Amino acid sequence: MHAPAKTEPHWGDPPWKIDFTPAHVTVPGEIDCAVVGGGFTGLAAAAWLRRSDPAKTVALFEAGRIGAGASGRTGGMALAESAAGDLPGLGDVLAGVRKIFEELGIECELSLPGAWEVARNEKPLPESHIDWNDSGRLRATAQVQGGTLNPGKVVGGLARSAQQLGALIFENAPVQRADWRQPPVLHLAREGGPVVRARKILFATNALSLELSRIASPEGARLTLAVATEPLSEEALQAVGLADRRPFYTADLPYLWGRVAQDNSVIWGAGLVSAPGSRGLASVSIDSPEARTQLASLEARVRGLHPVLRDIRFTHRWGGPILFRESWAPVFARHPESRGNAIVLGAFAGHGVMLSSYLGCRAAEALLGRRDLPQWGKAD
Repeated sequence: MHAPAKTEPHWGDPPWKIDFTPAHVTVPGEIDCAVVGGGFTGLAAAAWLRRSDPAKTVALFEAGRIGAGASGRTGGMALAESAAGDLPGLGDVLAGVRKIFEELGIECELSLPGAWEVARNEKPLPESHIDWNDSGRLRATAQVQGGTLNPGKVVGGLARSAQQLGALIFENAPVQRADWRQPPVLHLAREGGPVVRARKILFATNALSLELSRIASPEGARLTLAVATEPLSEEALQAVGLADRRPFYTADLPYLWGRVAQDNSVIWGAGLVSAPGSRGLASVSIDSPEARTQLASLEARVRGLHPVLRDIRFTHRWGGPILFRESWAPVFARHPESRGNAIVLGAFAGHGVMLSSYLGCRAAEALLGRRDLPQWGKAD
């Protein structure tokens, strides 16, 4: 059996744990549906494909270990809609994901009490106790739909569900290229260099494999940064206005978001780091001068928000890839070279915690010919 890839040390270590090891099976030479990418999107799609049509053979190929990209490195803040707002035919994302998780048996600490939108110099909501010093007085000015979940438990839960339903999951199995024959052929960078004929393919690699997916937005690929504090007492959470466990995000710049975890630690995020030159995000390190400066700035900012946080200890520092494009709408379209046999899904622009699983299941239905692709998802 191939040993699972270790967490990328140059991106730091998030506080989430992914408890799943795929069964050891041989890579098949031919399958009905291939899923490339083992994050929320790909795992949800693989599970939904098997649930929707158990007669179809499904295999998922992940370049490293499942959840090693954005899905295992997010802060777990769940937001409604998309970064571009509501989109035609999108529907209720939060309710949709809750139903998907219930049907697949995913236990992930999902809580949807709403989220605070905070801003300066505006009339605050009396029901919120957020009152911070942040280049002015920062307080909650609106409440929106949203909540939190445990990303590690989502990844592990989706993977277990997919495998129990009969999908094959392969870690350390990067897809090098695709030959667009009939049917298409995937070439794996694995021992023996196996090839896999797949009648249908979903590319769910997001920011980490733009050349393969042909998402033409390399300038939109960034590493976003986050930190986690030591657990706070209930009195401290009450003092800083987070005792209600609602996550928050700022409505103005500089951007800041955060949420309370199950153990009362608080996760804070802000800042984007770009890849140097023409290199991809895999070469970015949180030890780089830019990342170190941004992480230090984030920690100093958190400590300055409230006296209770002044001497707080930070236990985790990490980054996760994020992809967005100019329209802020996700890519959900046919692969331009695939002759209609492959779908590309990604570029969730910070809304992927919920949107990725939701659209992953829709992509599964589209691969099975049961759903049309949205007009807003075109890659151009």
